[in-house]
Amino acid sequence: MIPALAIENLTQDYTTGFWRKRSLRALDGLSLRVEAGEVFGFLGPNGAGKTTTFKILMRMQRPTAGTARILGCALDDLAMRARIGYLPEQPYFYDYLTAREFLLYCGVLCDLPKQAAAARTETLLAQVGLTEAAAQPLRKFSKGMLQRVGLAQALINDPEMLFLDEPMSGLDPLGRREVRDLIARLRQQGKTIFFSSHILTDVEAMCDRVAILHRGRLVESGKLSDILKARSNELEAVISGVNETALAALRGFALELQPTPQGARVRLRSDRDLARLVDITQQAAGRVVSLNPVRESLEDLFVREITGQVNDP
Repeated sequence: MIPALAIENLTQDYTTGFWRKRSLRALDGLSLRVEAGEVFGFLGPNGAGKTTTFKILMRMQRPTAGTARILGCALDDLAMRARIGYLPEQPYFYDYLTAREFLLYCGVLCDLPKQAAAARTETLLAQVGLTEAAAQPLRKFSKGMLQRVGLAQALINDPEMLFLDEPMSGLDPLGRREVRDLIARLRQQGKTIFFSSHILTDVEAMCDRVAILHRGRLVESGKLSDILKARSNELEAVISGVNETALAALRGFALELQPTPQGARVRLRSDRDLARLVDITQQAAGRVVSLNPVRESLEDLFVREITGQVNDP
C-alpha cells in the first residue's frame, strides 16, 4: 500500500553569518513513513527542525538533499495539493475579513462552487465553535480564535491528509479538547493527520505513532505501545479504606506513596512486595482497588531521548 507520506533522507542546510559565513544543518537525513489513516505525532524541542520539515513538504522551500512524496505524488504535483490541508504554526489572515468571508474566500481558492463553499463554511464554523463569531472581523479575534479559523481553512476542501503545525497553540483546555474530538472524528472518516505539538498529553491521547526529532535527526519513531517502555518490574496499586498505621507500614518499603481522600496510590519495586501490601491493607480492613504495571509516559520518553542526545559528546 502506498504510504500517505514518505520522506527519504531529507536534508536542509542554511547559510548563516555576514562576514564569516557558515553552514547550519536544520535537517539531517530525515526518513519516515506515515500510513494512510494514521494520526502521526511529529515531536521535538524548539529548533529541532519540525517547522523546516513542514515548509519543505508545503513547497515553501527546497531541501538541500532528499525526497518526499505525499499521497504517492511528488511535492510539486498540483493535483495532489488539492487533496491536502495545511495549518502553519503562526497563521496570518486578512484582518478586515470576517471569519465567514475568509472561509468563503478559501473555498473559492479551492475551486468549490459558491453554494458548496457557503455550506462547507457554515459546517466548519460550527465544528470549530465559531458560529456566533462568524460575522466579526478577524482583527478582533484572540489567538485561540484565530487558531480555530486556521483549522477550519485547512479543512475547507475536505482533504485526504492534514498537515498541522502546532494546532493546539493558543487554545484553552476546552479548545484543546474540541480539537482532539475533531481529530478523532477525522480519523474515523479515514483521513490522515500529520501534526506537531509541544503538548505531549494531547499527542499521547491522539496518536497512533510518533517520531521524535532532535537537532535535525530522528531519534525515535514507532507505535506508542512499542516505544513506551515499562519501568522494569514496577507496579502501581491503588488502595482504599486504610488507616495511618497501615500507611506508615507501607512507607517502609514502597518506592512512592501518595495519600488520596479514599486511601493511597502506592508504587512498588516489583510483585515481590505485592503480598506485603495486600496483607497490610487487609489487616487495616481496606481493599486493593486496582493494580497496574508502571509504564513511562510520552513525556518520560521525550525527556529521556532529548536529554540523552544533549548529553552526547
